[in-house]
Amino acid sequence: MYETILSPMNYGGLTLKNRIIFAPTTMGLPQEELEARLRSIAAGGCAMIILGDVPVTKHGFGPSLFTKKGFAYYQRLAQIVHQEGCKICAQLHQSDSDLKAMLRYLPGLLTKRIDADQLRNLLNQQVGPYITNLPTHKVEQITHSFGPAALRAKEAGFDMVQVHGDRMCGSFSSSVYNSRTDQYGGTPEHRARFAVESIRSIRQYLPDFPIDYKLAVRQENPHYGNAGVLESELPIFVPLLEEAGVTSFHVTLANHSNLSDTIPPFNHPYFHGEGCFLTFCDQVRALTSLPICGVGGLSSPDFVEEQLRSGRIQCAAMSRQLIADPNWPNLVRDGQAAQIHRCIRCNQKCLGGMMTHQGVHCIYERKEST
Repeated sequence: MYETILSPMNYGGLTLKNRIIFAPTTMGLPQEELEARLRSIAAGGCAMIILGDVPVTKHGFGPSLFTKKGFAYYQRLAQIVHQEGCKICAQLHQSDSDLKAMLRYLPGLLTKRIDADQLRNLLNQQVGPYITNLPTHKVEQITHSFGPAALRAKEAGFDMVQVHGDRMCGSFSSSVYNSRTDQYGGTPEHRARFAVESIRSIRQYLPDFPIDYKLAVRQENPHYGNAGVLESELPIFVPLLEEAGVTSFHVTLANHSNLSDTIPPFNHPYFHGEGCFLTFCDQVRALTSLPICGVGGLSSPDFVEEQLRSGRIQCAAMSRQLIADPNWPNLVRDGQAAQIHRCIRCNQKCLGGMMTHQGVHCIYERKEST
């Protein structure tokens, strides 16, 4: 009944056992709890886990691939996922948050004069000046760091890397934030240079390694997303990214606005339906023959099967659904789809936990513990 979901796939040079991928997610969990979560998702039958937010520099936000402790941390996660017969991908990124601005606002957050939403908005306001005024030599240092980071990820056991097309890549891509007048700003081709150089850096170190690209799309009408690639500029960006060495695209909505837009609840005014970001996949499909992974409130096996069977997408990525029920792929495989705990997109414990720094959880966890 779900032959396409369960069929193997060559995703950008990496063979996956089925079409279900765990989307990159900032978990905010202690290491032991994160390990248990990843093991559960891997054991549940998905083909690959994309580990979100792996910094490309030694001093980025999060464990570094370039320290002994950080390398061991990532090596451990890769081993855990592999033990369950699942592939793992490292999402390489460089933060576009201004550290000085973060330090300036930190006292207000600690004293609760500002909340997490307000802090996020304040930091987003600083992205433009930070990106625009970053010295050219520092920009080049960052783009050149993607290659060594990818090599370290491979050495740690990762099967693929994904370049995070939001964060700094997305900010450089966007005319909302990027007001530079040098080779990294101005025309769409120049704004694509940061991402292109980052991909080329990886190719220099790993000529044949699979490179996924999280293509964050900025919607024009109505306006959603501030970083990322404007819909009308996709015909410029996609060929440049492919020529640089990308082997697959993970397509979603651009960020740097409300998190409830990129992680939309069931009652979102625009992105309320299942597969809410797949229209962006349609636009990318017209520009490339590379595999495309779609995302956006996916939970119904019937719906997912139809999108895959039709060729609209080649893989389906889920985050909230696999947190709600890690066994989704195995239940589909075993003819027990009716037993799946369906994500209802309430955002109470997932996005809610993220915003309150309690870690990403699910309402089903509470129900199962009672």
